[in-house]
Amino acid sequence: MGLGGLHIWHLLILLVIILLVFGTKKLKNIGSDLGDAVKGFRSAMSTGEKDEDEVRQIDQQPVQRTNDPAAGAAKPTVGAESARAADRPKV
Repeated sequence: MGLGGLHIWHLLILLVIILLVFGTKKLKNIGSDLGDAVKGFRSAMSTGEKDEDEVRQIDQQPVQRTNDPAAGAAKPTVGAESARAADRPKV
């Protein structure tokens, strides 16, 4: 007994019909295109895994902290009004 009631003869007849319809050149091209697609998928998956490993390594690095609370404070920016006042001559 074959797959789901299909005998080996049914599969061979199906293969012959496919060869007659598509021809050997097209089947060869389809096979090589499918192989290239699988290779591209595998390389993309391995690249994605490498990127995830790099992100994990960066996330696991300890953060250096200082005891000075003012070290993290933002510096005040000079606004347009303050810049004009600085350009004026002092009286």
